Amino acid sequence: MVQFKNDKEAADAFHQSYLQLTKEVSKVIVGQDRVVKLLISSIFCQGHSLLVGVPGLAKTLLIHTMASALHLKFNRIQFTPDLMPSDILGAETLDKERNFKFILGPIFANIILADEINRTPPKTQSALLEAMQEYSVTIGGKNHPLEKPFFVLATQNPIEQEGTYPLPEAQLDRFMFNINLDYPTLASEIEIVKNTTSEREQSVDQVMTADEIKFYQQLVRRVPVADNVIEYAVKLVHKTRPNDGGDELAKQYLEWGAGPRASQFLVLGAKCNALMNGKYSPDIEDVQSVAEPILRHRIVRNFKAESEGITEEQIITRLL
Repeated sequence: MVQFKNDKEAADAFHQSYLQLTKEVSKVIVGQDRVVKLLISSIFCQGHSLLVGVPGLAKTLLIHTMASALHLKFNRIQFTPDLMPSDILGAETLDKERNFKFILGPIFANIILADEINRTPPKTQSALLEAMQEYSVTIGGKNHPLEKPFFVLATQNPIEQEGTYPLPEAQLDRFMFNINLDYPTLASEIEIVKNTTSEREQSVDQVMTADEIKFYQQLVRRVPVADNVIEYAVKLVHKTRPNDGGDELAKQYLEWGAGPRASQFLVLGAKCNALMNGKYSPDIEDVQSVAEPILRHRIVRNFKAESEGITEEQIITRLL
């Protein structure tokens, strides 16, 4: 069991653990520091992330490396059009004595990579999203709790959209972050090719245990926040609502704005960002640093924005 004299000492320990974790992940993952930081933040905020990027950008390797450094069980689920909810959650079967036995599905792990979640029908998508929200699975009238910590990283391919079932806004709202994964820089790609085309293999050392992760998740929620920081986060979300006293920019370019869950995640994300930067309380800059991946998938552009080529990122930047 993790024990510290006070939360200040625990915050210092969390900062050092975060630095060690990023160091271990960087042994394998090159040039994705921003993505790594957001993924770590969502784990300690008890949130989930949606990662949007073209194939071949090491999404699977990234989450597998993080699972190794955190010493957590990792499962990858490849979403396809014929995938059924039971393929994710598990199912009851008859054993030799004709008794019902529950066979655990791949959802029963600490870290789940839901690869190309938009390739499977809504019924299967909903089965995963319910588990994300409730942290449990109900099969045959019996409730089966998921082991904590529990984190889902879902991926989407932004290029090929034929035969896909895009997640509706209500389901996108379940994800704390929507993270865009870009191509690596020239220098980073040269290093990636050097590392992956030789016999050299990088091993990742364990940084934390599951108990430590659960302790730090509670620590993040205990971080004190000034009223003006909370007010800034809530006002920022209100600015995105064109029909509810929002900013003139929102009225011009947005059909719908972000809901209350965005305000909650902005404050939680700011708390965790402050701890990762060695601070004991977040300020407005911490809110701003997590605003884009939190708001990006919670605002809906109107026809005027689409016709003028105004992106969600541009709107968020101007609102900030």
